[in-house]
Amino acid sequence: MTPKIRGKVLVTGAHGFIGRALCRHLASLGVARVIAVRDVGTGIIGAGAAIVGDLAAADWDEALDGVDSIVHLAGRAHVLKTHSAYAASDPTPYVVANVHVTRRLCDAAARAKVRRIVFASSVKVYGESTRKGRPFRAGDPAAPRDAYAQSKAEAERVLWQACAGSALEGVVLRLPLTYGAGVKGNFLNLMEAIAARRRLPLAGICNRRSLLNVDNAVSAIAAALTVPALAGETLPIADKESVSISELAQRIGNALGVPARLFHLPAALLRAGAALAGRRAVAARLLGSLEVDAQQFCDLAGWSQPYTLDQGLAATAAWWRLRHAL
Repeated sequence: MTPKIRGKVLVTGAHGFIGRALCRHLASLGVARVIAVRDVGTGIIGAGAAIVGDLAAADWDEALDGVDSIVHLAGRAHVLKTHSAYAASDPTPYVVANVHVTRRLCDAAARAKVRRIVFASSVKVYGESTRKGRPFRAGDPAAPRDAYAQSKAEAERVLWQACAGSALEGVVLRLPLTYGAGVKGNFLNLMEAIAARRRLPLAGICNRRSLLNVDNAVSAIAAALTVPALAGETLPIADKESVSISELAQRIGNALGVPARLFHLPAALLRAGAALAGRRAVAARLLGSLEVDAQQFCDLAGWSQPYTLDQGLAATAAWWRLRHAL
């Protein structure tokens, strides 16, 4: 049984996909929490907030007054060319958002004698792809390839530096693609395409992808806040069941009540077409495998996922239908 969360929890990235679900969960448990937000217009409901302004220049000492533990979710996952002064290949915004913010927060946490910080990292720190039948596991070496993954790996190192020689306990969770109510990005695009009955060239793709339901993520983070055995660990977490992209499309269709209209196109043609369209990275995610084994987290935390893949997809589909009804 997971120990009860005690003391005040500070959450960064509380306005994000996982952050909102986590804050709802903490509220349901009656856990006191402080939500670090840039300004009053972030739309966080039902919780106290610490207005810290730009996270990279925040006065974390004041925000951490009386805080027992931290969940650090804030960061930059993608640079959108239309909304950034930086080129997509420029590592600067990743370094600022993912490394510099983490360094300042962790240093302040050590000064404030915060008990534990849980940092949401990425499975991409391990690398971009896995061989079939050999998922990444805890203890595997880091091999980040792009600017985002490199910044997450550096942020992990910054966290461990802050923990060394202090009472601060760190837990690093490396997360795969996370889905659920409120999902955005490529997962939502896939749902929209299936719901619109578009024909998709995904039949016969036999890759393996790890996923993480947002409610399973929240449950795992809650365990990471409290379980003593997790202190000092860097662990991948994911739903137990991995799927191919073709199977995922079919099961999303089942959840939506719409048959997925898949047809077969050779992988070489898919890659060539994506390259011509400037979407080589999208093709790599569709066709490649990226799988992790979360067994060590489960063993150390005494944790099992609350929701299966089909249950998570059903909840996501229910949210999607409500979203479109509104």
